[in-house]
Amino acid sequence: MAAYGLYTHIQSNKRRSIVLLIGLFFLVYVMVFAGALLAESLTAYDNQPLDYLIRAAEFDFIKALPFATVGTIIWILIAYKFHQRMIDAVTGAHEVSRTEEPRIYNLLENLCISRGITMPKLRVADDDALNAFATGLNDKQYSITVTRGLINALNDQEIESVLGHELTHIRNGDVRMLVIAVVIAGVISFFGELVFRMFFWGGGRRSSGGGDRKGGAGAAIVIALALIALVWILSIVIRFALSRQREYLADSGSVELTKNPDAMISALRKIEGRGEIPGANSAVMEMCIDNPREGFSNIFDTHPPVDKRVEALVNFAGGHDPGPLAIAAPGEGAVASEPPPGGPWGGGAPDSGAPASQQGPWGPKRS
Repeated sequence: MAAYGLYTHIQSNKRRSIVLLIGLFFLVYVMVFAGALLAESLTAYDNQPLDYLIRAAEFDFIKALPFATVGTIIWILIAYKFHQRMIDAVTGAHEVSRTEEPRIYNLLENLCISRGITMPKLRVADDDALNAFATGLNDKQYSITVTRGLINALNDQEIESVLGHELTHIRNGDVRMLVIAVVIAGVISFFGELVFRMFFWGGGRRSSGGGDRKGGAGAAIVIALALIALVWILSIVIRFALSRQREYLADSGSVELTKNPDAMISALRKIEGRGEIPGANSAVMEMCIDNPREGFSNIFDTHPPVDKRVEALVNFAGGHDPGPLAIAAPGEGAVASEPPPGGPWGGGAPDSGAPASQQGPWGPKRS
């Protein structure tokens, strides 16, 4: 389970990042060709055969190729420069200093100093959700964002584990991979909307002409729409195909950093089911330590279930699973940085009526 700095994983992420960028241009070009074929089909009045429409679309595609390439490069540069601002806009996060958040800042700084890691920027999102995520494409851009709910609900050891998890994502190259995948999804969505707008605009213009599409036009439209659908599906597959193994590796990397598997387990148990950030889109949620948004029969889940992650930490890191944990609701008081009487989560669990002598670290002792 020792995954922190895992050479093969880092190298694999670097290779896949390059492949993803190449694939981005390929998907954009397919989308542009589909749009050209669709445009030719919508203006075909004279029973044009399919091969003629395809050749005409190829000619239009070659003319549009420079514009598509430049447009994609500009999109990538914008994402490279401003992706953090875009993410902050949807999550409400802001950068904080040691003076503003000494507790969290010191925990992160100590982790980085202990391993000689360049310290990323620290951001806080003022939301009651319990979650955290890392962003950035290089050492100057890397940031770790934690929610206010997570700061209030977790003690120092648990927050340190969460920060270690996100640091491992940065070190292993997972963050760069996810940002690139989000860029791909954005480009494809943009071009897809452009093509469909052209389709409806072209369809309206065609209707007013009084003609009738014959010959290969109908087949060309079907091919074009199929290509667009295929590109859209592939852009989704790219995002979900990023191995969920990265979460196991980040969990174990955190344990390697902190030497505290129980803190990582209890942090996951507290975050479990409480990580929904209302303002965040699906792309941002995929970056988080836990994504509560589930896909069809877990096929489209971007994270392994918390139970599986905890099971791995118990089996391979010697941790102990307390089971699902109750915590105080927002406004009912935060979990202290030092464990209160009755255990570090005694204050957050429902009152069992048992005396303190019968309380264990996870709540009432079981007979």
